[in-house]
Amino acid sequence: MSLRILVLGAGGREHALSWKLQQSAVVEHVFVCPGNGGTDSGSSKVSNINLGSAGFQEIVKWAVEHEINLVVPGPEQPLVDGVEGFFRKVGIPVFGPSALAARMEGSKAFSKDFMARHSIPTAAYRVFKSSEVDEAVEYVQQCGHKVVLKASGLAAGKGVLIPETVEDAIAGLKDIMVANVFGSAGDEVVIEELLIGPELSVLAFSDGYTVNPLPAAQDHKRIGDGDTGPNTGGMGAYAPAPVATPEVMEQIMRESLKPTIDGMRREGYPFVGLLFTGFMLTDSGPKVLEYNVRFGDPETEALMLLLSDDTDLAAVILACVEHRLDAVSLASRPGFAVSVVLASAGYPGSYSTGKVITIGDVPSNVVVFHAGTLKSDGAVQTSGGRVIAVSAHAPTLRAALDAAYAGVDQVQFEGKTYRKDIANRATAYAGVNTIAAQGPRRGPRKPADDSAQGLTYAQAGVSVDAGNSLVEKIKPYVRATRRPGADAEIGGFGGVFDLKATGYKDPILVSGTDGVGTKLRVAVDVGIHDLVGIDLVAMSVNDLIVQGAEPLYFLDYYGCSKLDVPVASQVVKGIAAGCQLAGCALVGGETAEMPGMYQPGDYDLAGFAVGAVEREQLLPQPTIAVGDVLLGVPSSGLHSNGFSLVRKVVALSGLSYSSPCPWDDKTTLGRALLEPTQIYIKALLPSVHAGLLKGMSHITGGGFIENIPRVLPKGLGCYVDASAWELPPVFRFLMQHGRIDPLEMARTFNNGVGMVLVVDPRKVQDVRRSLTTAGQENVYEIGAVTETPGVEMRNLQAWKP
Repeated sequence: MSLRILVLGAGGREHALSWKLQQSAVVEHVFVCPGNGGTDSGSSKVSNINLGSAGFQEIVKWAVEHEINLVVPGPEQPLVDGVEGFFRKVGIPVFGPSALAARMEGSKAFSKDFMARHSIPTAAYRVFKSSEVDEAVEYVQQCGHKVVLKASGLAAGKGVLIPETVEDAIAGLKDIMVANVFGSAGDEVVIEELLIGPELSVLAFSDGYTVNPLPAAQDHKRIGDGDTGPNTGGMGAYAPAPVATPEVMEQIMRESLKPTIDGMRREGYPFVGLLFTGFMLTDSGPKVLEYNVRFGDPETEALMLLLSDDTDLAAVILACVEHRLDAVSLASRPGFAVSVVLASAGYPGSYSTGKVITIGDVPSNVVVFHAGTLKSDGAVQTSGGRVIAVSAHAPTLRAALDAAYAGVDQVQFEGKTYRKDIANRATAYAGVNTIAAQGPRRGPRKPADDSAQGLTYAQAGVSVDAGNSLVEKIKPYVRATRRPGADAEIGGFGGVFDLKATGYKDPILVSGTDGVGTKLRVAVDVGIHDLVGIDLVAMSVNDLIVQGAEPLYFLDYYGCSKLDVPVASQVVKGIAAGCQLAGCALVGGETAEMPGMYQPGDYDLAGFAVGAVEREQLLPQPTIAVGDVLLGVPSSGLHSNGFSLVRKVVALSGLSYSSPCPWDDKTTLGRALLEPTQIYIKALLPSVHAGLLKGMSHITGGGFIENIPRVLPKGLGCYVDASAWELPPVFRFLMQHGRIDPLEMARTFNNGVGMVLVVDPRKVQDVRRSLTTAGQENVYEIGAVTETPGVEMRNLQAWKP
């Protein structure tokens, strides 16, 4: 078919796209709306159209009248505003995502939540509405790491602040959330962990199923040499970036790009178009900074020169919109491409326009792309901040740079401003004169003396220094858990506990170990790490109290791929808080940094608790009998079980972890789900010492059905009356959105009862008084022991709406 293509936009990106599209044999004509002085250069296959301030409907009408059969939007705003849908209604395909898919750029909060749902590596984050400025301030004060502040909406590439101090962060939050310096783009603010490392721009074609990236580029945002001065739309770019080794690109494809495309399709808004993803190459691997849903500028001006001679851009784009990208060739040629942006004096602040531009003879491997230019009275004049992008291709990066800057010298206009250090990061990475590409994704040559250097543990991915830093950081938390028998000092080979100091006469030691399960996934995705530390302690010490034991000491295990000291210290802070609630000492732990064993950013936890009980008070007692009463002690929420099902329900609900909590508008859904497990030690220990309890059951994974029989003598069972207490709203949410049967709820979750006590009917009131005195007000009489083995769930219909 013969293609008549409409390109929307007026910048250097649109000039580069039209320049490459017109080279296709299947392209009849390229129209650029509104275009610039470069796209209005007199080419027989490219021309500008000026529809003034026409809306989408007027542009569609023009396209139909002029038999346009493919539309290529350049900037993001039309895509976010839904231009794809307007053309789809009249049968004209658009190389660009739907409005739903364009949310990946239009809302940083949406994209971060998407990454969390699909376990795509990214910085830890929280989202706050503009009305939540106090909560946002509290978060930056307590999160324990440097942050980046991002206006969630579109802010012309300027909605990001990188504060140096907590005070700067608070001032930035007030600028965005109170002073509205970014307008409605700041209605939501994403607060991210500051990542450190080289940045990469990866532009990838997708048809909704296949994803095919171009060579990775690096751009230069700051106006001044040495990355100084304010941010701009981009002052230059080069590709391929030497840090984007084949191994890095394979990891990016496996962990980020493919999961993104697959996830969008599965969630009902497949991505068709050009996905431009920004990455930070951290010590723990590539992490996504942000998504863009269109070609980058100035990356495109360089990348178009890297496409191989036999790569037909029009054919590739057409294959994407027809969902057959795997059927066409997309290849890059050897060498490097560089683009250098020439800007107006004063940019990115105020600047003058109307300056006449002259262009002399440029080298044959240089292309001058126009951005902020227009033709007036036969001359080309400046009309914007970024005026020209001079691009060059050569076998080596040095040769490409020399050619590009030779071209820069041939472009003249009053106030010409440009950076003289484009590709300086590649120069720092390896000697620029030695960098030569043999193919599109070849890695850099290493410095000549590397082979003479011996490997270190750090080069294998393990930082002893980070481990030492963590120990120093957590010592104050650990010391706060001191109790008789333990000084809570860490750093030795083993933890010491003096059992004699506790005063036990004939003690039996009871030990327990547990983890937190996939609740950790929610903690990592939400970026709140201290609460799972409390969970870790609770899951072990609650298993001790059911046998009547007082927790004495606790040890933890923290495993990760790359030790993130701020995250790990927050976890240990929570563990220490849990130990204080349980009255036990944190006497030691193990931190294991194991590259390749965990996904970047993930970690795992295990806890080990030891307690003591006088021999005659060991539970369960052999006297449990038919007719004994079951008392239910309330849970604090989900506790730490069933989260694989919880995460599935959240995905089905259409909500994200940053969404307002459906049952508590004062918090987010993610924070509500992370409410830590209740620690029952101080409430129940007095009843144990008074001999009031026959047994206890900790309601964890398996719910009532699996856990209560563990405490009953062989041959006995019980019934549980589900109408004896009000089902908490979090469990109603799960039932409703997961369509979970009440019996399944009873065999999976605690459903509002975290501990079941087996009590002689004559001592029920004594137990109630003991619990009340210990601060546990609410207690439910939920059932009784029966002579029929198993658990009979009664009145489950009470849980239905």
